[in-house]
This record gives sequence, C-alpha cells and structure tokens, in this order.
Amino acid sequence: MTCPDKPGQLINWFICSLCVPRVRKLWSGRRPRTRRNILLGTACAIYLGFLVSQVGRASLQQGRAAEKGPHQSRDTAEAPFPEIPLDGTLAPPESQGNGTTLQLNVVYITLRSKRSKPANIRGTVKPKRRKKYAVASPALGQEALVGPSLQPQDADAEVPGYVQGGNLAKVGERPWRLIRGSGVQVGGSDFQRPKTQESNIRIYSESAPSWMSKEDILRMRLLADGAVAGLQPVSSKSGAHLLVLEGSSAGSVPRCGPSPCGLLKQPLDMSEVFAFHLDRILGLNRTLPSVSRKSEFIQDGRPCPLILWDSSLSPTSNETHSSVKLTWGTYQQLLKQKCWQNGRVPKPEWGCTEIHHYEWSKLALFDFLLQIYNRLDTNCCGFRPRKEDVCVQNGLRPKCDNQDSVALAHVIQRKHDPRHLVFIDNKGFFDRSEDNLNFKLLEGIKEFPESAVSVLKSQHLRQKLLQSLFLDKVYWESQGGRQGIEKLIDVVEQRAKILLTYINAHGARVLPMNE
Repeated sequence: MTCPDKPGQLINWFICSLCVPRVRKLWSGRRPRTRRNILLGTACAIYLGFLVSQVGRASLQQGRAAEKGPHQSRDTAEAPFPEIPLDGTLAPPESQGNGTTLQLNVVYITLRSKRSKPANIRGTVKPKRRKKYAVASPALGQEALVGPSLQPQDADAEVPGYVQGGNLAKVGERPWRLIRGSGVQVGGSDFQRPKTQESNIRIYSESAPSWMSKEDILRMRLLADGAVAGLQPVSSKSGAHLLVLEGSSAGSVPRCGPSPCGLLKQPLDMSEVFAFHLDRILGLNRTLPSVSRKSEFIQDGRPCPLILWDSSLSPTSNETHSSVKLTWGTYQQLLKQKCWQNGRVPKPEWGCTEIHHYEWSKLALFDFLLQIYNRLDTNCCGFRPRKEDVCVQNGLRPKCDNQDSVALAHVIQRKHDPRHLVFIDNKGFFDRSEDNLNFKLLEGIKEFPESAVSVLKSQHLRQKLLQSLFLDKVYWESQGGRQGIEKLIDVVEQRAKILLTYINAHGARVLPMNE
C-alpha cells in the first residue's frame, strides 16, 4: 500500500481506516438489522456527500482557471504573499506517458523591476547665467567709441534696454555692441576697456530710438558727459546757473561764446527731463535737449536738470520772459483767426503774430499732459493751486476776475524761425488729481496734432517712455528706477485718456500739422 502524497487522498485514507472497523462491528452487533442499516446508510450518505462536494469544487476551480487563461492573475486570497505583485503565470502541465496530463500546483512569481528616477525635463532646471563680455574689433583702429561701459552688468537688474524692433529687452538678454560715435578714443587691437568713465547716456543697440535724432543724441552726450569749464549764475531768483562746457568739434551745437553751455536748474525742476522725452515721442520737437546731471560742486552732488543753452532764441522781456507780448484775450482772438493756416497770409486788422496757428494746438496738448500752467494760465485761474505754486507765492491767484488782461509767459520763438514756438520752462506736475486738472489750457483749441494723438491712441506711450527715459542713466536712478518711472507714466497715461475723451466730446479735429 502506497502512502498518499496529496492532502485529499490522505484524508480519505484516514477516514476509511476508521470507518471500516466500525461498520463491521455495527453489522455484527445485536441491534436490529433495520436500525443498523439505517445508521450505516446515513453515515455512508454523509461521507458520500462530502466526497461529491470536494470533487465538484475542484472541477469548478479548474474550469475558471482555464477560462482566465495562463496569463491572468490569481485570486488574492490564494496568493502566498499578497504584498508582492504577481503576474499569475502558471507552469504548463507536464505530459505523462499514457497521454494524460498532470496539473502541478506551482505558481511562478515575477517581481516588477524597480522604477528608475525620471530624467530632468528640459526647461525645468534653471540654467546658469553666463556673463557677457564685449570684445573690441581690431579693425576699429582710432575710431570713436560712445556708449555704455563694457563691464558686464548684473543679469538680475530690472532694466528695460532699447531694442531696435520696439520691444523691451528681457532681463539678462541685452546684447553687447560697440557703438561708434564721437567722444572717447579707442586704441589699437590690444584695446580692453575705455580709458574714460561710462557715459551717462546709455544706448545698448546699434541706433537710438527713432524719435531721437542724431543731433539730439549728440547734444545729450555733450550735456551729460562734457567736461565743465566754468559755472556762472544766471538769476538769483530762480537759482539757475549757466554751466560752461569744454568745446565740441560739432558745429551744430549752440554755443554761448566760444564754448557750448547748459542751463542748470534746481533739483525740483527734474520734470524738465521728462518733458523733453515726451515732446520727442509725441513728434512735437519743440523742447530743447535736457539731461539729468550731478556733480560734487553742484547742489551737493544731487541730480539737477541741465538744458541746452540755445543762443538762437529771440530776446525776451524781463516781465513775461516772452518774445511776443500777448494777453489771454488777444490769444483767444488769434485762435479764431487761424493765422497762417494753409499758407494764408493774415490781414493786418486780424492782429496776428508771426506764430503759426498749429503751434498753439501743440502747446496746449503738451501743457495739459504735464499740467504746465506758467505759460497759458500764469494766475492759476483754471485749477485749485497749492501754497507752493508760484502764482500763490506771488499773490496772483486773486487776479482772476479779468482774465482777458492776464499776460501769457514763456512764449518764445527762434530768430531765424519765427513761425514756430520753442517750449522752455517745462516744469510739470504729476501730483495733481484728476478732479483738479486745468482744462483752461485747452480753451479755444479746435484742432490737435495727428502725430501726438496717434501715439496717445496706440497704447505704446508707456513702452516708448520707458525706452526713452532709460537713455538718461542719472535721471532713471534719481526717480527710483523703473518702479518710480512707472508711477510718472501712470499719471500721464491717465491724462491722455481724459484728453482723448475731451477731443471726442468737443468734436475737435485731428489734423496733420507737419507744415
């Protein structure tokens, strides 16, 4: 008798070994045969039912395994290690000699490979910043070099560089180029760095902004970087000085004697620089070049506006500082006559001056954006002035009852060009609220220059002002960098929207004024 090797055969063999002696004893006992037969039959029926249930369960499990296929996973209850992932692959049945197959109770376990660390996705790792250096070309020879220092700047500095395409350069992406011009001499092929200090007029492109002419850049560099030869007081009341600069080789630069000069004003007049850049962006071209400059012997080193001295301006009176004597009433009559418009020669009885009619439209638009009142509203009758305003300090505020007799001031022409105005004394005010704007400056104006209005409508005024004001390094830093400049531009942009609304509401015409 062989020993069974399966658990089911072992159980059956054990039960049979116990039941056979019992059955024999019951069969040979004294009990009635009928009762003995009933007991034996009951026991046999119970055991038979047990065997049938075991066989049925085994056949059912084999049928399910055949339906799932050899590559499906088994029930989790039958897995010996539930925490280990199994692929459920069963071994193929072994073939016996008589043609039958033997089902083996074997499970093959396949462990999943360890997941590798994902690679860095391109663009998620911050690249190292590389410093950019400029290399001078040996072919430059003794050509002039004008531009920023060749020392690399901090890549994290938030500054918008000028780009020829009209967009602001991104941080750390400003190209380095050698810009040729006059001012600093360059050595031979062994040139490393400029011998003089960095220019305060910085241009990081091959050309300046389109609204700046070559003469503008030349004069700005002269005012910002020129050596000082002398300092002369001009007026004790205003505190302005005449800064005499060393001679320039350019004959187009105005001079005060043998050398070019600049009018140095107080630090509170720094809005003169902003006014110059705004004038060029709007296409008016009526202001004199202005920069911000600081020196140890000037206002304790604080930045001050320096305006180019133009000796071609017509002489002015001491009272109104104007080359033409006009009152508010006379000015309103000139606007109605439209003097010199469309080439028409005015009649003598009209009382016209030599100034073209379109000049007043440009002046009114410019003064409204900066809220300059010292030309058309010297008595501050069109707004509520502060104690610091000149009209209040001079006691002119109460004299608004008879405004027609109030004289205009700072109306200046050139000797050789009396048709056009020159805007001087352009101190603007950025702290005036919207409900206190001086609309008297626009009174009587029925036309506005198309070049200026198109810039205000294009929504590019902010971008152009940032590019233009960035040229003046001293002014940019004196206003707190880009954050401070943005606040000034916010004020001008809001006033531009109000001006456009005013033009539409009053039916004013927008005309090309490039006569």
